[in-house]
Amino acid sequence: MTSYSSSKKSNSATRAKFIIGAVFIFGVILIYRLADLQLINTQEIQASAARQQSTVRILPAERGKIFYKERIGDEEFPVATNRSYNQVFIIPKDIQDPIKAAEKLLPLVEPYGLDEETLLFRLSKQNDIYEPLAHKLTDEELEPFIGLDLIGLESEDEKARFYPDADLLAHITGFVGVSEQGKVGQYGLEGFFENELKGKDGLIEGKTDIFGRLIQTGTLKRTQGEPGDDLLLTIQRTLQAYVCRKLDEKIEQIRAAGGSVIIVNPDTGAILAMCSSPSFDPNNYNQVEDISVYMNPAVSSSYEPGSIFKPFTMAAAINEKAVTSDTTYIDEGVEEIGKYKIRNSDNKAHGEVNMVTVLDESLNTGAIFVQRQIGNEKFKDYVEKFGFGRTTDIELGNEVSGNISSLYKDGDIYAATGSFGQGITVTPIQMVMAYAAIANGGKLMQPYLIAQRQRQDKTIVTEPVQIDEPISVQASTIISGMLVSVVRAGHAISAGVEGYYIAGKTGTAQVAEGGGYGSKTIHSFAGFGPVDEPVFAMLVKLDYPQYGAWAANTAAPLFGELAKFILQYYEIPPDEAI
Repeated sequence: MTSYSSSKKSNSATRAKFIIGAVFIFGVILIYRLADLQLINTQEIQASAARQQSTVRILPAERGKIFYKERIGDEEFPVATNRSYNQVFIIPKDIQDPIKAAEKLLPLVEPYGLDEETLLFRLSKQNDIYEPLAHKLTDEELEPFIGLDLIGLESEDEKARFYPDADLLAHITGFVGVSEQGKVGQYGLEGFFENELKGKDGLIEGKTDIFGRLIQTGTLKRTQGEPGDDLLLTIQRTLQAYVCRKLDEKIEQIRAAGGSVIIVNPDTGAILAMCSSPSFDPNNYNQVEDISVYMNPAVSSSYEPGSIFKPFTMAAAINEKAVTSDTTYIDEGVEEIGKYKIRNSDNKAHGEVNMVTVLDESLNTGAIFVQRQIGNEKFKDYVEKFGFGRTTDIELGNEVSGNISSLYKDGDIYAATGSFGQGITVTPIQMVMAYAAIANGGKLMQPYLIAQRQRQDKTIVTEPVQIDEPISVQASTIISGMLVSVVRAGHAISAGVEGYYIAGKTGTAQVAEGGGYGSKTIHSFAGFGPVDEPVFAMLVKLDYPQYGAWAANTAAPLFGELAKFILQYYEIPPDEAI
């Protein structure tokens, strides 16, 4: 009994010593770690804390606005401005079940262009604190999101682009889209002038409290931003609205696939109206069925012009004094060039005709005759001088140059077909500027849409720019008179306006398909007026009409209707000689 008790006391003493030793060692380690944290790493901890408390907040710059005016008065009407909306976003790190959250959110975000795969990807970014879901929501549109009562789903105010006239100028303005890079101007003026319109963001640098609120102390540093430039268009408000409405009516009437109208001041190159259909609403740009509708056909599409090209062939020969309006040739109705036979559109032979009749009756054989008088090389040079085969450099992105490369090939067939607008492609903006050159005495002007840019207290006014001078004033006067005959005595009587001398030419161009020409056509009419002192040059182009076989029945009447309105709009008195 005694022996058992002594052994027990000995074991207890040993355990006590072990525990005391262990506590001592642990204490030493703890003291060392505290010293390491408090003394050795003091600077690092302080720097880390400073980083956690410091913040930089962006103050978004006010995007520049776009305006246009009426012919009379100084009032500026907004084309593109900024409005306050709601934005919905998620904080992925707060989303407990991304799959269930996606099921709830998908029906609400799909109308804003977000699909299931993208939504789930954004919800699953576990360490992310911000992923946008929908922009430009009204208070009413925000309510269904609030009704979800989903943790991690938030909303905030945002400034977003607003286009008061919806689709009226969509191809001119483009739109501000939302991408991974934020809000960026796309297409039209919004894309072309992105850097000028977006301005320069401001910054607030300072420290925040534990709730992320800025501490209003002397540490707060503000860097002032700069608003974007404002743009004033050359487009005339009333004229644009009328042109677009009449274009849509004509397209519906003849069941065309689309069309374009461009009106320009021939002396300066200022665009007065530019409308293409089908269009889109830039306020809801993500609801289109085909994104190709974003492209402005006036500058981004090219086509074989057909007979509206004949006046440039004639102008070149007149300028070279190779023909006059009285020059004649024998029209046999067909021209053979190698293995090719080229006929007049009416399949008739007209006998001896002069150059006025060539344009009045739109004779393909006559255009070939005229082109031969100056030769292939000079013909090509004049085509280039009129601005074809190169971009006009109007302030719109995605402009194409057309294609006149066939004129560089060996063989008479290429210049022959080019003389009446086949085998080459042009853009509507090139065509209207070339007609403007005939109208203004032979000067090829650069087209422009911006009358002036306002940069804070500085106004930048656009000055007209002459690109080339393809023909003389004398040649311009002669060809203008011949084009008046087309309207008064030729195929384009419906393009005329009673009491005025209007010049112009029809074009019914076959559309190239599979190495040949199919049944589809493009109808166009280009012209200007009044001839003595033109205030406008205009192109009307109608794509693939189902009713009306010739441009004389479709494009020409629309041109005449628009020309009458323009002359009234500018208060141009009738020609007393008529």
